[in-house]
Amino acid sequence: MTKRFDSIRAGIFSMPIDKNELRRVMGHFATGVTVITSLRSSGELHGLTANAFTSVSLTPPLVLVCVDKKAESYPCFEETGVFTVNILADDQEDVSRKFAVSGGNKFVDISYRIGANGAPILHGTIGYIECKVVSTYEGGDHTVYLGEVEQAETRDARPLLFFRGGYRALGD
Repeated sequence: MTKRFDSIRAGIFSMPIDKNELRRVMGHFATGVTVITSLRSSGELHGLTANAFTSVSLTPPLVLVCVDKKAESYPCFEETGVFTVNILADDQEDVSRKFAVSGGNKFVDISYRIGANGAPILHGTIGYIECKVVSTYEGGDHTVYLGEVEQAETRDARPLLFFRGGYRALGD
């Protein structure tokens, strides 16, 4: 069986998938939308829209986020070692779009408070998860940050979803 699998693997899977095809295929996996906030050691606030977020472990409480190495917010994770995952509600597409672009002060006209870890907690979200970075892993053009959850809170609301290149909301 192993020899057969190795020959199949060598013949079929010898070339990695094209990045545009991978993006298209992965777009068929519906995800929640988050804004990951953090800060520089200078105190400057940063944030980015991300759907590369998941729970990892209950004991200890761990989550992970994947951050593009070219993101303006990228240095925050190394400098301060903290981040907050803000889970967006279905009426926060504009917030997602604002944090999805590079440059500028993304917190203008955004209501927030500073959490216990120093990172912003956005108002109107379904919830937030405050974390400290406990491990990092190289992941191609991204870095995977494993965060230990220090505080979290939720409220009843409908999530903002992303599917096949567009924002979606849950139906009734």
